[in-house]
Amino acid sequence: MTTAAAAIPDGDRLAKRNAVVLAGAQAIGGATASITIATGGLAGHYLLAEDKSLATLPITCFVVGTAATSIPAAMLMRRIGRRAGFMVGAVVSVMGGAAASTAILMGSFLGFCLAVALGGASQAFVQQYRYAAADTASDAFKPKAVSWVLFGGLAAGIVGPQTVILTQELFSPVLFAGPFAAQAVLATAACLVLAFLRIPTPPPPDPTVPGRPLRAILLERRFLVAAACGVSAYALMNLVMTAAPLAMVACGLSHTQAALGIQWHVLAMFAPSFVTGSLIVRYGAHRVVAAGLMILAAAGLVGMSGLALANFWGGLVLLGLGWNLGFVGATAMVVRLARPEERARVQAANDFLVFGFVAVASLASGRILDAAGWAMVNGVTIAIVVACTALLIVDATTGKPRTA
Repeated sequence: MTTAAAAIPDGDRLAKRNAVVLAGAQAIGGATASITIATGGLAGHYLLAEDKSLATLPITCFVVGTAATSIPAAMLMRRIGRRAGFMVGAVVSVMGGAAASTAILMGSFLGFCLAVALGGASQAFVQQYRYAAADTASDAFKPKAVSWVLFGGLAAGIVGPQTVILTQELFSPVLFAGPFAAQAVLATAACLVLAFLRIPTPPPPDPTVPGRPLRAILLERRFLVAAACGVSAYALMNLVMTAAPLAMVACGLSHTQAALGIQWHVLAMFAPSFVTGSLIVRYGAHRVVAAGLMILAAAGLVGMSGLALANFWGGLVLLGLGWNLGFVGATAMVVRLARPEERARVQAANDFLVFGFVAVASLASGRILDAAGWAMVNGVTIAIVVACTALLIVDATTGKPRTA
């Protein structure tokens, strides 16, 4: 047990308090991601001239911003503490939202991409919420703490898309500038919530206990499997989710129906979070991740079976459920394999890998949709799920992993 965990009052009271605060910040600050996903591709399509194949590039820039900032964000919080670091991230989100809104009003596609990348950088801090929830938790409560924080995304799944619907014509006749202006307001509110966080700043690293070399940890089978599962769950979810609004509008559905589809998807992403931690404790992370991968495959099958509104919304709901089980399970695997002195480096490396691949998926999403259609986007999902499931099965059946 870590020094911080040893100081926790009976019943994980501090850990539960921090998890609630972080869930609240996730509910507000996490809306940045859902606003960008619901609007980024459509705004890109709106700003581009004839060639629309780069319409999803803004979402790719958002994810690249997250990936590029994941390691610096973790290192910054190691130095100044979780609360101060998270508040820095919220300020970055304010700046990104204001810049994105301005770029749309000016008709600048390049400026919009750069501004969205800034918003993505803020999400590198938001992604650390789930790790921060485990900082003051006992080993038994860690999976539940992670799950509680992600449950805050349930509110973000309502706040984000509803913000898009209510503000997309705020600066009419220019579309889509309003949601990003609203993002700046929401990020300001998240900063205020984070002021209530109470996580002790970690002591300086003990030079006599340096931990294992990062390269050695990254090459361990346990890390490779956990990272592969996290990458697959998140990247495949992003691949389909990014293309979905564009595919829905191309099939004659409205922008509002597309935004509502993303809302149902985000709700499905986070609604199971109160029980996912308990499922991991009871059945083990491997089984929960496997169930998530199977649901992702089912989402692909539903998406391939038709182009009606029910197919889009049904597939997006399954996509969210599969992501939750797969990603929360993979996160629990990463949290458990790192020693206290290794935690910041391992978590940062994992997020860098996850969001690096998510960036590739978001860019590929528009390309695949433009070149081969919606069915191919879903077909790619099924193929990768099969490969990742095979890897998970091999790991689960090759003996008990070594203790860290």
